[in-house]
Amino acid sequence: MLTRHSFPHGNTRLAGAALLALVCLLSACSSTPTRNARDTSGLRTRGAPINDPSAGLEEISIEAMALVGTPYRYGGNTPDSGFDCSGLVRYVVQRAASVNLPRTASEMGRRGTSLERRDVASGDLVFFNTTGQPNSHVGIYVGQNRFVHAPATGGTVRLEDMTKSYWASRYMGARRVVAVSNLPEAPAPTMTPIPAVPAPARAIDDDPLGTLARARSAPAVTAPPVDDDPIARFATQ
Repeated sequence: MLTRHSFPHGNTRLAGAALLALVCLLSACSSTPTRNARDTSGLRTRGAPINDPSAGLEEISIEAMALVGTPYRYGGNTPDSGFDCSGLVRYVVQRAASVNLPRTASEMGRRGTSLERRDVASGDLVFFNTTGQPNSHVGIYVGQNRFVHAPATGGTVRLEDMTKSYWASRYMGARRVVAVSNLPEAPAPTMTPIPAVPAPARAIDDDPLGTLARARSAPAVTAPPVDDDPIARFATQ
């Protein structure tokens, strides 16, 4: 025969609390975690510094943009004579960063550091296969998936969209041939000191008492009387 045991009132409370905790734990383990509609795991950590690889290289892209419209000329090296693709790149990098590059696109493709597509920044070089040979064409990346290059005979230096199918299918890679440390530093402005103007020397009075006595004995200088009727005075002259 079963007997009903009686528990002290305090033990009954503890047993109830333990049972409630066990139920909550089981329900938490059995529930499926929901994913937020907006997953921010791929975003940058707030407050973390952003490493901008293009910092300091904008001078190269600005110099390249300034030459848009220059006529193409095979073997050309200057704005006056015209440019081919490698002549343009060599001229711009030399002027903007004082870095000498080889004369051909193929040789340029062996200089500097190779970059992943996501790391390409303004001022980097981009290479294409336009003749069946790797790195047979080169341009200067200027941001927003665009690059400046000298395309072909009869054309001019122009801004091109890398996402167009022709260029996207022929893209070979990018290289950074100029580091920020290679860029020439702007000279610090020199401040020309302004010479101080010396104050005029004050005359030393050897006889201050005598000067005071002479000033008191000198006749007072009276102001000329004001003519109340200048027109009448002029008529009587």
